[in-house]
Amino acid sequence: MTESAGTERGTTAAEVIAECRLLATMSEEPGRTTRRFLTPPVADVHAHLRGRMEELGMSVHTDAIGNLRGIWQPENARPKRLLLASHIDTVPNAGAFDGVLGVILALEWVRIAQELQIPRAIEIIAFSEEEGVRYAVPFLGSRAVAGIFDLKMLAYEDAEGVRMEDAIRSFGLDPGKIAEAAVDDGVIGYIEIHIEQGPVLEAEGLSLAVVEGIVGQSRLGFRFTGQANHAGTTPMHLRRDALAAVAEWMVAVEATARETEGLVATVGKIAADPNAGNVIPGVVDVSLDVRHMSNSARTHAVQEFIRLANTIAHRRGLEVEWVEKMNERSVKMDTILSSDLMAAVEAAGYSAKKMPSGAGHDAMVMAQRVPSAMLFLRSPGGISHHPSEAVLEEDVAAALRVGQFFMRRLGG
Repeated sequence: MTESAGTERGTTAAEVIAECRLLATMSEEPGRTTRRFLTPPVADVHAHLRGRMEELGMSVHTDAIGNLRGIWQPENARPKRLLLASHIDTVPNAGAFDGVLGVILALEWVRIAQELQIPRAIEIIAFSEEEGVRYAVPFLGSRAVAGIFDLKMLAYEDAEGVRMEDAIRSFGLDPGKIAEAAVDDGVIGYIEIHIEQGPVLEAEGLSLAVVEGIVGQSRLGFRFTGQANHAGTTPMHLRRDALAAVAEWMVAVEATARETEGLVATVGKIAADPNAGNVIPGVVDVSLDVRHMSNSARTHAVQEFIRLANTIAHRRGLEVEWVEKMNERSVKMDTILSSDLMAAVEAAGYSAKKMPSGAGHDAMVMAQRVPSAMLFLRSPGGISHHPSEAVLEEDVAAALRVGQFFMRRLGG
């Protein structure tokens, strides 16, 4: 397929990429892409996307959690509409494509549906929040659309002490109407287009894959408590070094994860106290992130990591405590909708690749409410959540071409 493949009106992959890079300049920080939930640059992105939706003849509104929503309603449309969505918030110092690419491609898929005169209403949703950066809880936008938003979260405060409820009001929205954001029964399914955020497709030389499921996630916090003491006067055999215990445990976690196919385990955050070069660390707090497509395998791994922490701490004369911070079950994508997406990939001339997603996505929330499917695009270098995040023109062109075949199936 050529890099310039696109819709009948000539929308190219290069233009899609350029639009994503334009949105990346709408940021809280000069020279870096940082766009948290309902901060001022979100309004700039809304203004741009609203204009694009209106150009396509879509009716547009912003719901009470800040999701921008546009609906294309053709004449004589079939009863149920298709949802196309992704998120527009970012992590700090992000790349230009995570989330946003899915929204821009959704706009192009609507354009394709219009050109093919597909008799199906389509709603695009630009979710206001997915990353969990501002209020330390993810999927705020999709939780509201799926009808599972917990109103207790409105009392959460960000790092500046701004309550979520106040942030919503400051954006000109009414948090009392969040329940109205939930989708009704008139939805045939949900599709999310997203970069892979990993190295698998590049390693296999493929442009696209259909996601078969999203892995379950466990997140825990551990505290190893020993005894802080003088680094020069305390003999090695009399030390209760919390950081040394954590180092041993981290290596054991890595070794155990390597022995279990499909399991990933990460100790990504560490804080030592008193954190001085000439003091034996007395207390160390660490995070643990465990993911697997099998919920039983994940649960077993977490139990093993807890056992290892207790064993190492006991042998070294330390105490260890742990707390569970997340326990999200894996989510299977809808078989029928995924098959339709796979058929479109094959019809477009691309290899039929199925794979799990190791990252969380709005689709895992939406799947609790409506049939859901995902299309992955290759991530060069396997890099995401970083300014060097990229996509290839040929892969974006592939997604545009798949859109043509999928819309034909939708209208068939």
